[in-house]
Amino acid sequence: MASERIERRLTAILAADVAGYSRLVEADEEGTLSRWKALWGTVIEPKIKEHRGRIARVIGDGILAEFASVIDAVRCAVEVQRSVAERNANASQDKRIEFRVGINFGELIIEHGDFWGDGVNIAARLEALAHPGGICVSGRVQEDTQGKLEIAFEFMGEQNLKNIVRPVRVYRVRFDGTKSTPALPLPSKPSIAVLPFQNMSGDPSEDYFVDGIVEEITTALSRIRWLFVIARNSSFTYKGRTVDVKQVGRELGVRYALEGSVRKAANQVRVSAQLVDAVTGHHVWAERYDRELAGIFALQDEITERVVAAVEPQLYAAEGIRAKRKQPESLDAWECVVRALSCVNSRSQNDYAMARELLERAIELDPAYAQAYALFAYVMGLEVLYGWKPREIALARALEAAQKAVVLDSDDAWAHFALGFVYGMTRRAEEAVVEHEKALALNPNFALAYTYQGSALAYLGRGEEALLKIDASERLSPRGLFQGVNNVCRAAAHFSAEQHLDAVSCARKSI
Repeated sequence: MASERIERRLTAILAADVAGYSRLVEADEEGTLSRWKALWGTVIEPKIKEHRGRIARVIGDGILAEFASVIDAVRCAVEVQRSVAERNANASQDKRIEFRVGINFGELIIEHGDFWGDGVNIAARLEALAHPGGICVSGRVQEDTQGKLEIAFEFMGEQNLKNIVRPVRVYRVRFDGTKSTPALPLPSKPSIAVLPFQNMSGDPSEDYFVDGIVEEITTALSRIRWLFVIARNSSFTYKGRTVDVKQVGRELGVRYALEGSVRKAANQVRVSAQLVDAVTGHHVWAERYDRELAGIFALQDEITERVVAAVEPQLYAAEGIRAKRKQPESLDAWECVVRALSCVNSRSQNDYAMARELLERAIELDPAYAQAYALFAYVMGLEVLYGWKPREIALARALEAAQKAVVLDSDDAWAHFALGFVYGMTRRAEEAVVEHEKALALNPNFALAYTYQGSALAYLGRGEEALLKIDASERLSPRGLFQGVNNVCRAAAHFSAEQHLDAVSCARKSI
């Protein structure tokens, strides 16, 4: 009997899933399912049909669809992501449903209305490389789409995808239509990015603890004047993604990357860290540390010293690296502060209120914890900035907390930054410039201090100086949340320098 002929065809394949779906369901099962069904009925299914696509498979939060046209597939994905982003604009972080999308063009094997093959597998692997709200495509898709839609592509290098024999050229879609950013040049001094460590505890609620360790290591390295250290906000844009360290080096403009993992169990913690040369991709060193939880601060200093000794051994031997900032007396107080930091970075009103409660708890646990007071002042100031708190009362509390932070630890860069930030909010611009300068003397890699010093200088009519400060901030933090703030401050600086068209352009970018 003749064997049944296998049906094959070339087509564009779109794979999508909901980022962090299990976590969302665990936190709010009914609400998540309701939001997912609403998006399916009003955005996803209608958009796929509108662009002549066919839904082949829906498994839980995962979708597989095919399109006769590559352009239709990419246009559909872009419109879906933009529509979902609009719906998420006013939602808190824990209520947002965000999709990752991968698109490939390849051959399918058709069977009983479903399809299989390497073309599908590559689309699924591309989807896993995309960040929440993002789209990754293969080289063939990029070639067929380039210049035909109001988007641009950023090359992510050739990726070795699981179970795919040959490397695949991968591109990230840029929705603003701007050209892909060229590799940033390496600074004149040793440069490093501390990437998000992987949480190996099996409990997503411990992410804050892992992020806190990374924050402390980043801060300790940032204080070393002869190191160039990328700001946390840019490094954390890679969180939850499989990254090519060489690509990270090109995007952030650094020679080294520190990556690792943390496993916390009871009163024990295991930290694995490895320093990688981001130019060659070779490991410089790797180490595993097993400690009691109470020794976490000493462990952070130890990892910092190992990094410095590997990057610049002569300077390390000459200077002897030790953290200057006073450590909190209570580990619980530190945990409250790192939880608060994660809330601040999400930028929602509810999360800011939670951050304040956590910081008040940290101060109660350790009344001498300078950074807790400093971060409290910063949060209060931001709440005023966003219109969530009455100005006079909130800024009075913020000023009191920032001044207390400086008294408690005059060597804490966050303390001086917070005081400078509140001075800027209360139009004491000259004093703001001085405090930010003190913060930068203690931490020359403090991107936020450069940003808000630039804002204060712009207020004083020193627009050209302000632009130099904002340039410095953007080099230290070329990605992430700082971009909107920097555009606002850059608009003010251009206005101050009477460069009005540039001011309008930056303001529009921020909007």
